Amino acid sequence: MQLKINRDFVQNEISQKGYAVIEDVLSDQECQQLISKFETAHLYRKTVDMERYRFGAGTYKYYKYPLPNIIQRLREMVYPELVPIANQWMFQLKLDMVYPQDLGKLHQHCANHGQHLATPLILKYQEGGFNTLHQDLYGEVYFPMQAVLFLNDYGTDYSGGEFVLTQQVPRAQSKAMVLHPKKGSMLIFSTNFRPVQGKKGFYRVTMKHGVSEVHSGERYTLGIIFHDAAQ
Repeated sequence: MQLKINRDFVQNEISQKGYAVIEDVLSDQECQQLISKFETAHLYRKTVDMERYRFGAGTYKYYKYPLPNIIQRLREMVYPELVPIANQWMFQLKLDMVYPQDLGKLHQHCANHGQHLATPLILKYQEGGFNTLHQDLYGEVYFPMQAVLFLNDYGTDYSGGEFVLTQQVPRAQSKAMVLHPKKGSMLIFSTNFRPVQGKKGFYRVTMKHGVSEVHSGERYTLGIIFHDAAQ
């Protein structure tokens, strides 16, 4: 894994667009290793059939603690780079929240609110699979940014299955952003809202994300969420 985060780049991208793409984070070997363990039951605390809950069509699995080393490292390396951005957002929106620099302290805060379950997950979509627009909150405590890593190649391993972000500006129609980062890339995006500069200061725009229908092949991604879940 090679992870070099240019905080200024990420801050500018995610503040302007609601997302930032960092390429070449995972090697082909690391991507394949994660995919190959999709059926390794002892790694996971929960498997979700998306159709059963009308979330879409596909399967995702939540990892359990202790997390696989590569996932733990990603969480620990990315989180502190995003904390200054998150705290700037809270200040701009005049929200009474300051995120700790240490990921362990965030998890303690989660535990104090009944959130103690791991949230990183791996997702698999086959032909016809999709994910409805949603937000990954999991409880009262949440971190305002998360990441997804793309484990195989758009256009080679699967077609369709674009990553979709929507932005809802108050009193306006939603804006959709359709993305297909290359294999090994990490996409950092807003969990539920972000500040936007207006004429009278900053205001909140709501963000949701999902996946468009897969037309062929199999699509795998790894989701990195920093806060823990209540259930």
